[in-house]
Amino acid sequence: MTAHVIADDAEALAVAAALAEEFRAGASARDTERRLPRAELDRLSASGLLAVTVPAEHGGADVGPQTLAEIFRMLASADASLAQIPQSHFAYVNVIRRQGTEEQRKFFFAELLSGRRLGNAQSEAGTRHVQDIRTRLATRPDGSYVLDGVKHYSTGALFADWIPVLARAEDDKLHVAYVPRDAPGVTVIDDWDGLGQRTTASGTVRLEGVEVPADRVLPHHLTFEGPQLHGAVAQLLHAAIDAGIAGGALAEAAEFVRTKSRPWFESGLETAAEDPLLIQRFGELALQVRAAEALLREAARAVEAARADLTDDSAAEASIAVAAARVQAANAAVDVASALFEVSGTRSALNSLNLHRHWRDARTHTLHDPTRWKIQHIGRYVLNGTRPPRHGLL
Repeated sequence: MTAHVIADDAEALAVAAALAEEFRAGASARDTERRLPRAELDRLSASGLLAVTVPAEHGGADVGPQTLAEIFRMLASADASLAQIPQSHFAYVNVIRRQGTEEQRKFFFAELLSGRRLGNAQSEAGTRHVQDIRTRLATRPDGSYVLDGVKHYSTGALFADWIPVLARAEDDKLHVAYVPRDAPGVTVIDDWDGLGQRTTASGTVRLEGVEVPADRVLPHHLTFEGPQLHGAVAQLLHAAIDAGIAGGALAEAAEFVRTKSRPWFESGLETAAEDPLLIQRFGELALQVRAAEALLREAARAVEAARADLTDDSAAEASIAVAAARVQAANAAVDVASALFEVSGTRSALNSLNLHRHWRDARTHTLHDPTRWKIQHIGRYVLNGTRPPRHGLL
């Protein structure tokens, strides 16, 4: 595969805006038919957007968190499933950037610049909790590894060239093995049946005796041994997806009311868009969306500042800012996508219109990790100065 190489932040934003409009046109049909977006992902890869965080010394644009968050927000406003697929891609690019050797960075960054995609084999089902990882890397006499395990919610794996696999080595420390999608012993199963984000193909990955060279394994446990932004960047992109869903739902509701809704007979008005009660409600919903977008920008700036001067304090401030953005964006996504029906009227509930995809996507994506714990960490930080934990979800 060959891909365009994006030069800077401005070009990245322009490319993302154009692709978002292109993807918007078919988003509802893809969701209704559960038509997986292979062609759209190929367009995304060819555009160069998936390589925009490659460092400049390796030939990339090295865009900042503000640009990356805006890219995800725009894509999610058009198609929340499509935006979700590369979220882990960028998280595991960051692992390479932080924990890779020079040779590993050189190899993988060249892969990214040529349009290669990273997937995700991270979560497991049936364990005690989300960080109870049972997938194992066993060391062979020559220093290479054998990988065994079963992963669930593996967003992006079906479409990936490389699948980053979260696993524990024999010392129980956490590593990431970067495994080719077509490696012997790797089986990717399209068994995702979520009510929302239907086309992410977030199914199962089975790993049976997969041989992994030593230079394709990175020590992820080191990420959390000092101040880090791994969790903040990953969560920033989740917040951007939620903000995008909220904005997309609001825009579609407004268009529906302007063009299809009838005024309530008691209003005495000619159009629904003139109804002062609807105008009031749209103002309230717009405030939720604007607040989500504002907190997203503030969080991205905090991550940017911490990246320039990474300390325990700057990393904590970035994590708290991102947590606040995530809570507001999650609430806005669910609330606005639900209110779409309230303001649009009976016809909006027709299954054939598929307006419910916004709520289904919001409800599904916001279950990724609980916002109630983010509020706890915000409260502890404000009241007692307690820094948030370093576990990758803040």
